[in-house]
Amino acid sequence: MKIGLFGYGKMGRMIEQIAQQRGHTIVAKVDVETKDVDYQNMDVAIDFSTPDAAFNNIISCFEHSVPVISGTTGWLSRYDEAVDSCNAKKGAFIYASNFSLGVNVFFELNSYLAKMMSTLDQYMVSMEEIHHTQKLDAPSGTAITLADGIIKNTAYSNWKLDDSDESTIPITSKREGTVPGTHTIAYQSAVDDIEIKHTAHNREGFALGAVIAAEWIKGKVGVFAMKDVLNLK
Repeated sequence: MKIGLFGYGKMGRMIEQIAQQRGHTIVAKVDVETKDVDYQNMDVAIDFSTPDAAFNNIISCFEHSVPVISGTTGWLSRYDEAVDSCNAKKGAFIYASNFSLGVNVFFELNSYLAKMMSTLDQYMVSMEEIHHTQKLDAPSGTAITLADGIIKNTAYSNWKLDDSDESTIPITSKREGTVPGTHTIAYQSAVDDIEIKHTAHNREGFALGAVIAAEWIKGKVGVFAMKDVLNLK
C-alpha cells in the first residue's frame, strides 16, 4: 500500500517505520513547507500534523479521492465540516483521538463502567491525563473522548479543566517529561474509590493502530471509527 504522511514529526517517523515493517511504501512526507503534493500516487493518507493544518489536509485528500486516517487533535470544531466533505465526495475517513488498540478497548471499558455507575449518586467522577511537555493541546483528545463516553451514559453534561460541579466532569491535565500518555478515571465516594487507568509505554501503539486503520479503510466509503476497525461494536 502507498501511504502519504501528513506531518513528519515524532509520530510521522514512527508511523513510517511501522508501515515499512508491514510491507507498505511511504510515497509522500508532507510538512509545513511542502508545496506540491502528489495525491495521485497515494492509496491512503495518515495525518498527524498540527491543529492548524489538519482540516485543510483532510479536505485536500477528499478532493483528490484519497482516504484519510487522522490522529491530529485540537481541530475538532470543524469535524462536522470534514464529515460533510467526506460524504459529499464519497470519500473514506477515520478520526480517532487515540489509535492505540489498548486505548480503544479502554474507551469501551470506560463507557461500560459509566453505565454501571450512573445510578450510584454517592460517587463523583474525575479524570487525570498526563503527557509529555511538547503536547500542544489540553486536555488531550483521548481525555475528551473518555469524558464524552461518560456523558453519554450518565447524568453528567459537560467537562472542564480543573473545575467541577454536580453535572461537570473535572479533568486535570499535566505535562511532564516525555510521558507518552496516561489516563486515569476515578469514581470517589466517602467509603471507597474505583479507578481505571491506561498507561502508554511508548508511541509504537499509537502508530501501529494508525497503520492498521489505514490497511482496513482502503477500498471503503464512509465515515468510520476505530471500533469499526477493531470490531468492538
